[in-house]
Amino acid sequence: MTSSGGTGTGTGCVMHVRCPERLPEAVYRQVLELLGDLSPVVQASPPSAALVDLRGALRCHGVDAGRIEEVRRLGEVLRIRSISRLGVDLRIGIGPTIAVAATASGQAAREEAATGGVVAVEADGVAEWLAPLPVEALHGVGRRQASALREYGVDRVGLLAGLPPATVQRLLGGTAGRAASERARGIDPRPVVPRALPASATVSHSFPRQTLDGAEVRAALLDLVVRLGLLLRRRGQAARGLRLTLRFAAGGAWEKTRRLPEPSGHDDDLRALAYQLMDAAGLQRGRLTGIGLRAEDLLDAEQVARQISLDEAREARLAAEEAADDIRDRFGPAVIGPAAVYRRAS
Repeated sequence: MTSSGGTGTGTGCVMHVRCPERLPEAVYRQVLELLGDLSPVVQASPPSAALVDLRGALRCHGVDAGRIEEVRRLGEVLRIRSISRLGVDLRIGIGPTIAVAATASGQAAREEAATGGVVAVEADGVAEWLAPLPVEALHGVGRRQASALREYGVDRVGLLAGLPPATVQRLLGGTAGRAASERARGIDPRPVVPRALPASATVSHSFPRQTLDGAEVRAALLDLVVRLGLLLRRRGQAARGLRLTLRFAAGGAWEKTRRLPEPSGHDDDLRALAYQLMDAAGLQRGRLTGIGLRAEDLLDAEQVARQISLDEAREARLAAEEAADDIRDRFGPAVIGPAAVYRRAS
């Protein structure tokens, strides 16, 4: 399946690859290596997807970027190689932006019989191709968002694209609504960023002296939550689980892992689970020398549907988190943080 026209002034330079099921990490790494043979710019989106920047690769493979069928055949060749070498049957989308390519790979998976597992969309045909798709097929739109849109009669991407952005933001929330409105119109400025496959993310704190002070321990844990959340957001990742490690003066350690209700890299969600883990430790007289917090089972944050929230307080906290991240990027990570952490430091 391609957009209409066959050829045009521009064509897809981003490839989105998804596996039909979650792969063992070793096999997923082999898929990434196979993509590395296609292009040097590969962005891992664990556990079962990846992005490839094709701009510098098409000429090397003798593909005319202006001919969509040639670009599509490149995807078909990749799919055949993956099946023959790894036994993994990929679904491939190609388009001018990440959102379009990811939406195309979703269609390749849903309509495999009609698409042959590969969908390529020309830049000139994006609006026409997106318009008839159901809203839930648009990359980044989750079930709850689709349900909210359908309540107002917005059941197709073309209808979503025709709404004023401010209206979409009122329906879905500020950040999610803005992203959905832009992607429905084919707008997605994000580049493909080369990214390996980090298995986890860990932050830790060592106390200068053995401590029994519950307030000091809770403040240190909050500091770890903020550091871990910032690390995940800078990587563009979300965690499915957290592991808390407590180190004791006697030399022993206590560890416990729990799953998040939904994958997240936001301070609010990480803090709630981290506090649950700390409460589960049941500390009484144990003297601590250090604590560690580890985000596990990571996946690309773009694979996590932005859920609708009617909690205005949470929306405000997420907006404040985004503003704080911008401040940290400009002035350093230590310039802003929770009051409890700064009181402990002083």
